[in-house]
Amino acid sequence: MLTPRLFQKKLLTWFDQHGRKHLPWQKNKTPYRVWVSEIMLQQTQVTTVIPYYEKFMREFPDLNSIAKAPQDKVLHLWAGLGYYSRARHLHRAAQMIVDDYQGQFPDTLEGLKTLPGIGSSTAGAILSIAYQERAPILDGNVKRVLSRIYGITTPVNEKSTEAVLWEIATRNTPHQRVADYTQAIMDLGATFCTRRKPQCHTCPFTTHCFAHLNQLTESLPAKKATKKIPTKVATFLIFKNNQQIFLQKRPTSGIWGGLFSLPELPEEPTSKNIRDFCKTQFNVSIKTFSALKMFKHTFTHYHLLLHPVLIELKKIPPKLLETTTQVWYNPLHHLSMGLPKPIQTLLLEHHDTSHSLSEIKKRSRRLRKSPSSRTTR
Repeated sequence: MLTPRLFQKKLLTWFDQHGRKHLPWQKNKTPYRVWVSEIMLQQTQVTTVIPYYEKFMREFPDLNSIAKAPQDKVLHLWAGLGYYSRARHLHRAAQMIVDDYQGQFPDTLEGLKTLPGIGSSTAGAILSIAYQERAPILDGNVKRVLSRIYGITTPVNEKSTEAVLWEIATRNTPHQRVADYTQAIMDLGATFCTRRKPQCHTCPFTTHCFAHLNQLTESLPAKKATKKIPTKVATFLIFKNNQQIFLQKRPTSGIWGGLFSLPELPEEPTSKNIRDFCKTQFNVSIKTFSALKMFKHTFTHYHLLLHPVLIELKKIPPKLLETTTQVWYNPLHHLSMGLPKPIQTLLLEHHDTSHSLSEIKKRSRRLRKSPSSRTTR
């Protein structure tokens, strides 16, 4: 019988041999460093997080540094990590800790859950890893481990199933070595009890795992059938003046909330709707424009087909002058502002392409003028 004590013993023995013990947030451990890592690790793999975390820590080594920073700078360092509400919540929570908690990180479950972006599982991880306090966690990895071992066959995204899993997680969480236990159960799910092709032959729970014994590792954990995610279309306008690109700050809600992006027309580009949009929104009369190569970006709930359209401006119209919510941006200057990764890529690719075309034209002109360019036989 797999008692809580036996579960703990098996897991910690496995962790001592196979667990990850040299991750960046495991060094110089503080509540602040653990908190940032846990927010970044929400729905994101460790290998993806590590470079972002290290760069973030260099820029914001402590709570005060991030609390005092402009939100744009925080979003700039987060660009490419996705789920940008996490960065906004992180920034707001840092300010709350400074203002409401006198700069002292909360050390209770209730206190932690008052902060934006921190739910029960994240709060449990911070308490157990940073404070060595007994607190269960239930992230995606833990749900998978517990569902397979204990044979939870009902969908894990149902509230009733989640309640059962919380009960098991609470029962199994030890009073001793709780930080190691918390890291261990996350590591087991991330490295051995993986979603596909789990390493059952070397898992410490092989002889106790319901899913392994019943050949159900491919079907557990079970989930409600999800609908096929839809595809949406949008046109993004690249207003260009010399080497500068016009950007607008997006609303805090919705995709890329609070980041700077290109003006967006939520439909496929046509000559009429582009001209109408430019006239209505910016009082700009457009004579010519160039449709660039379309590309796709996938969010959690839908695909987005992006249609970039280049509009060259010889002078900047009044409605496109810089304000607090709109700027002219040079892709090569790397300003500390939040830009969605697809927009960063688009702007750099466009700059590289236009630069290359310019160089080709210059070389062509030089060759035509040079006597050495004549063909000899």
